[in-house]
Amino acid sequence: MSALSPLAAWQQAVDTQGFQADEAQRQAARALEACWLALRDGKRHAPPKGVYLWGPVGRGKTWLMDRFYEGLQMPARRQHFHHFMRWVHQRLFQLTGVAKPLDVLARELGEEVRVLCFDELFVNDIGDAVILGGLLRAMFEEGVVLVCTSNQLPEQLYATGHNRERFVPAITAINHYMHVVCVDGGEDHRLHPGQAQQRYWVKAGQGRSALVDVFEQLSSGESVSIQPVPLGRRHLPVVRSSKTVVWCRYADLCEQPLAAMDFIELCDRYTAVLLSEVPALSAPQREGRIARGTEDGVEQVAAGDRELPQLSPYDDGVRRFIALVDECYDRKVPLYVEAELPMQALYTEGYLAFAFRRTLSRLQEMQLARFGR
Repeated sequence: MSALSPLAAWQQAVDTQGFQADEAQRQAARALEACWLALRDGKRHAPPKGVYLWGPVGRGKTWLMDRFYEGLQMPARRQHFHHFMRWVHQRLFQLTGVAKPLDVLARELGEEVRVLCFDELFVNDIGDAVILGGLLRAMFEEGVVLVCTSNQLPEQLYATGHNRERFVPAITAINHYMHVVCVDGGEDHRLHPGQAQQRYWVKAGQGRSALVDVFEQLSSGESVSIQPVPLGRRHLPVVRSSKTVVWCRYADLCEQPLAAMDFIELCDRYTAVLLSEVPALSAPQREGRIARGTEDGVEQVAAGDRELPQLSPYDDGVRRFIALVDECYDRKVPLYVEAELPMQALYTEGYLAFAFRRTLSRLQEMQLARFGR
């Protein structure tokens, strides 16, 4: 049986699976269809333009990209953007001392795949910005076709980042080698009714945690430990853990120096993650400060003025919470949360409000039984 094309898969979902006929999704499916057909019928030396799907959370961008990917019958890779950059950093470390390492990496990628799909293109790290400034151009020149999703227009990526001019070549390459398509039908499809399954609780006072029963049910028949579990180069304190389930406190998982790579490892190992004692995450932003120059030993190097992000005292932990939710969502690992406040009140103001809108939408979808299946 031949694989469905992106447009055929979307139409089938509308006709038989209760999807709403969203015109913005239809146009996105048509753009993906054109790329899919060109790849199927075309030649490697004349690759078609890729597709950049952007829009607010819950508009179906990831679903559409996944249908495109599933229909491909050629070497391709589908990754979350965090996973892709993890691979890039590891490979660049291995290429230390090699001339033009980004060109070498792009050539290797071009030899491995014809199409690269990645979800949630979002750049807030200067290291990633500098790398992508050269890597995307080199990838496109090697004939790699890129299809990706993002919540932002290409021009909005890394908009307030330091040394943004180093990232501008990436934006130029995206606009040249990809069709930029807005996917915004005005409705968050993750909120459509479905069979509910509670995975978020508000705990008032010092009563018994709702996660006690959840853990017992999910870990039934498995041996249970309260000892810290190894995670990367450290040991993570846990409330309880079993072979397939881990239960952590927010302070131990989100207020410690962990990174996206640690959450990747967590989802590699466990099929469910429980998180308790999540506090109110909002706080007034600190006054912005100006950083002038850098220090190199005892010699000051002029680097121009830049305004530091106006983070609140809690935002480092919020960044990790966002990364945890992203990883669990992308890997279809259910995240069970017990917090001080209702979901919509967790983070209502602050520097990370834009990114947290996606987190809230994903937490809401996790309250449906279909998530994780």
